[in-house]
Amino acid sequence: MTDVTAANPYSPPRAGVDNDVGSGADTSFTLNLFSAAGRIGRIRYLTYSMGISLLILVVGGILAALISPYLFVLAYVALFYAQFMLTIKRSHDFNTGGWLSLVLLVPIASLIFLFIPGTDGPNRFGNKTAPNGNAGMIAIALVVGVALIGILAAIAIPQYAKYVAKAKAAQVQQQ
Repeated sequence: MTDVTAANPYSPPRAGVDNDVGSGADTSFTLNLFSAAGRIGRIRYLTYSMGISLLILVVGGILAALISPYLFVLAYVALFYAQFMLTIKRSHDFNTGGWLSLVLLVPIASLIFLFIPGTDGPNRFGNKTAPNGNAGMIAIALVVGVALIGILAAIAIPQYAKYVAKAKAAQVQQQ
């Protein structure tokens, strides 16, 4: 008699077959701002940093205008917290500890988080982040576009005001 519990060498395999097995990449991305665990890529880091900052500052500004100016201090605390959590995740992406996020306090040096690529495959902080979809590319284009328009407006509006003042002064002298 044969043992029924013994493995049958002719039985089909029971393991699931998936194309992503062993690649070390996540298939989806979810952001958890209340945890420093995990990784975030460059494009998502830039998009979430700018988007969350804009959202926090707009909401904080509205609350400060309606209720109390001291609420804007609370908005800045929330902004620093969100930025540090995102920066810790970004430093995890290139296999560095979260202490590197203190570079965020140095104004120009914090740009390194945008230029250092993440490690390919899994590292000690998790799997590689899921690839960016079309929505991510569109979001980064919109966020960067809005930032550039804001910078250009900050330069152009005062210059235009000076031009209008000079034109009015010249018009008054001609009369």
